[in-house]
Amino acid sequence: QQRVAIARALLKRPLLILADEPTGELDTRTGKEIFDCLREMSAEYKTTVVIVTHDERYIQDSDFILRLRDGKVAEEETLESVE
Repeated sequence: QQRVAIARALLKRPLLILADEPTGELDTRTGKEIFDCLREMSAEYKTTVVIVTHDERYIQDSDFILRLRDGKVAEEETLESVE
């Protein structure tokens, strides 16, 4: 179901995608494929993708990171500061 929902969202080529734990129910390989697809769509179609996740494996591939703690912004990072 999760993959179908993501595919439907991508087909419409929206300007903004809000993804709440898009890889949470997926195995590692499929999760990486979904994340890569979102990155490619962001680059190719100038789509803004906001991902909420606890999975820090994808941080290195993010342009901007907000870390929340107790419902408040605790840290802000850009791609340059993550590298």
